[in-house]
Amino acid sequence: MVPSLTIGQVAKTSGVAAKTIRYYEEIGVLPVPSRAASGYRLYDQPGVERLRFIRRARALGLPLQQLKTLMGTLSSDPHLAFRPRLRALVRTQLDAVTNQIAELEELRQQLEQILQRMRTSERRPHGACQCLGTKNGPVRRRGAGPTGTSDASP
Repeated sequence: MVPSLTIGQVAKTSGVAAKTIRYYEEIGVLPVPSRAASGYRLYDQPGVERLRFIRRARALGLPLQQLKTLMGTLSSDPHLAFRPRLRALVRTQLDAVTNQIAELEELRQQLEQILQRMRTSERRPHGACQCLGTKNGPVRRRGAGPTGTSDASP
């Protein structure tokens, strides 16, 4: 017999609130689960994995309507190769994830460069710090003269 989990157990395991799980069922993103004699919802391990996928997809910005289409087709149609519209949806989302990964990688590299500059400036004497500088020297406040004070007279 396959072990069944209650909605509370699934919520803990998947990281998705029970209220959100019920909402996903209500709008058709998740199939309605079987019920125990007591009326409790019962979920199996594939249901938990499906919910984890939905959580990741939502965190990355996949709209609920597209998730509903994707999850409905995955649940009912074993012949995905014959579904060109679904294939296009999956390809679009895969491209979006790939682009997001590239952007995150670029951000990671920029943050590493900032950290490296901070380490370098910590080794310099205090007067030589250019932590917020550019290749051409330190960044000055708007309206600040060469001494760092405002050029405007009061």
